[in-house]
Amino acid sequence: MRDYSLYRNNNGQAETGRNFRKPKILIIIFFGLISLFLVLKLSQNYLPLSLKKSKPENNQSGQKTNTLSDNGLITSIEKEISTTSGTFSVYVYDINNKKDYGLHEQTIISAASINKIPILAALYYLAGKNELDLEKIIIPQPKDIQNYGSGSIQYDPSGTPYSLKTLARLMMEKSDNTAAYILASLVIGMDKIQTLVDGWGLTQTRMIDNKTSAKDMSVLLIKMYKGEITSPSLTSEMLGFMEKSDYDDRLPQGIPEGIKIYHKTGDDIGKIHDVAIVNLKNRPYYLGILTMDMTNDETTKKTMAKISQIVFKYLSSL
Repeated sequence: MRDYSLYRNNNGQAETGRNFRKPKILIIIFFGLISLFLVLKLSQNYLPLSLKKSKPENNQSGQKTNTLSDNGLITSIEKEISTTSGTFSVYVYDINNKKDYGLHEQTIISAASINKIPILAALYYLAGKNELDLEKIIIPQPKDIQNYGSGSIQYDPSGTPYSLKTLARLMMEKSDNTAAYILASLVIGMDKIQTLVDGWGLTQTRMIDNKTSAKDMSVLLIKMYKGEITSPSLTSEMLGFMEKSDYDDRLPQGIPEGIKIYHKTGDDIGKIHDVAIVNLKNRPYYLGILTMDMTNDETTKKTMAKISQIVFKYLSSL
């Protein structure tokens, strides 16, 4: 049988044992280059979220979102949280300029008392439609009292009457759990609130499971701030409750005095939250910070205040 691996050397003599060696080398080089390309391509998919550039997208409120390519703000935030345990989810939205900055901003986290914002929005939406009377009086029954966490109603005498407006105020200013329960479960209904939440474009908020994200809350708070939920007078009332919160130990600590901030905190085991609209002149913005797996509440709150300060200085300097 003829050996087709023969080839002639420079002296014209036949040689064996070098079976297509040159083509083999070319094939090896070719596949090596292909492998290198695939490794580089795959590595891009595993870059930290903060190092990736987000593509422009439409946010849930229908506005054009243009994530800035300048990572200076996020880099500063990452540096601030680098020595802190747990996970931070941070989202910033420059309302007038429609630009955003995010760090794990779509991570779905237990909302804790952040869920009181959709309850407030639903209540005032229905009041604006004349489907609810905010002056209606409710007398909580013993079975309605939530004997845990924050709020003053649980300590009030049995039979104390409250208007729906007062319940809304206590829910936001004092984060009253009994007020939230009565409004959500007995006055509005959880299904109705979820229907409204879905209609407002929130895609990661589930009231029955008490879940949301920092980005989702921006959609609702921005709508509230712009007066897109209810009438101007009722909008002012809602925001007023959020401005007078008793819990100012996080985001407000990073804002200079005289700047209005409409916000709501949330607390659970290992979870410290605060989401807000900061009414910076000519550049109002949303800042939401949700956390999980935190081991030191006070350290977390101080870090959140520092992030708030970083964001304020960055946006006020643009």
